[in-house]
Amino acid sequence: MPSQRNSAPVERPLKLFLIAGEHSGDALGGKLIEALRAQSPRPLELQGIGGELMAEQGCPSLFPLSELAIMSPLDILPRLPNIWRRIRQSVNAVIAQEPDALVILDSPEFTHQVAKRVRRRAPDLPIIDYVSPSVWAWRPGRARKMRRYVDHVLAILPFEPEVHERLGGPACSYVGHPLVERLDWVKSLDPEALRRRLGIGDGRAVLVVLPGSRSSEVKRLMAPFGDALRRLRVEAGPFEVILPAVGSVRPLIEEGLKSWPVTPHIVSTEADKFASFKLARAALAASGTVTLELALSGTPMVVAYRADPIASSLRFLLIAHSVVLPNLILGENVFPEFLNEDCDGELLNRALLPLMQGGLERERQLAGVARVTERVREFVNPSEWAAQIVLTYAERRWAERDAA
Repeated sequence: MPSQRNSAPVERPLKLFLIAGEHSGDALGGKLIEALRAQSPRPLELQGIGGELMAEQGCPSLFPLSELAIMSPLDILPRLPNIWRRIRQSVNAVIAQEPDALVILDSPEFTHQVAKRVRRRAPDLPIIDYVSPSVWAWRPGRARKMRRYVDHVLAILPFEPEVHERLGGPACSYVGHPLVERLDWVKSLDPEALRRRLGIGDGRAVLVVLPGSRSSEVKRLMAPFGDALRRLRVEAGPFEVILPAVGSVRPLIEEGLKSWPVTPHIVSTEADKFASFKLARAALAASGTVTLELALSGTPMVVAYRADPIASSLRFLLIAHSVVLPNLILGENVFPEFLNEDCDGELLNRALLPLMQGGLERERQLAGVARVTERVREFVNPSEWAAQIVLTYAERRWAERDAA
């Protein structure tokens, strides 16, 4: 007779579908999955859309994440047919998996279009939005509309829960900014080792320049940044420039450098990027998450941005006092910003000069970056807090379906 096997039923895994729209969402998703696996009482069945980091955690992507790297109306328009095709494909994949929860990760231009359509076809499926859209900056009416298709927002900025409550948005919890999880690693980096490796002399001033990680940003910022450096070299004296660059835009950066008055040291790794922040007296940076990375590294900064013509014409819709994340966290404009027509070499030079030379303005910014770090350190393990909320919704849905 054949041996008798244990006939106890195998418990159904917890099914989750995660959707990222760009690399920042992929990074969030990778850390979130790691925390979910550590906390979940059941095995996880994962499907979704993401990049390498989510794939490494067992969530392969339905299609390449690079297809969704959209920034502005002009970027979106020529790619609309393919984007709509991917939206429909994503919705169908979610419905086919019948997950216990759907997690959308930033990139509202894509992820919210999927979430709206999923809600219509699966009204009982919990939908969690990890990273709030910038309803505090423009189009505040989006917050109330999100209640129709988002059950909970996981906020990464401390003021966002109050904003959603005031605007009538979905339930919102501040879980902490994911950069906080890297603070100890950043603190351990040795900037002097980078100085020696790059051959920068002791005592030589360093300026770190960050023209963006997207081609549209680099194309618009390389010329005014180069003009600012030309003027600054005359007034501030000799200094070295370090330019962290991601591989996808490095050819554009190298082309733009042909008109610069200085040859920067280009670095490409995350470790070198953060070490350069710690080494620098100041930074000239495109607006974005990197401004918070600079603040948490203790680096004074000047921030600039040039949008495409359509986005620039919508500037009157902006309701926030700043587009710089550290300024929004502090509730005041400590770090100067120069947008669109104000992104000018002379204006950037005037703002950088006191940071390079030292004095009251530099001291004011150093005090500001210390306050930013103090505020965002409230939650030390954002991914763990986020995972707890996702699991609460997913487990509830799992139990309802199991009982049925």
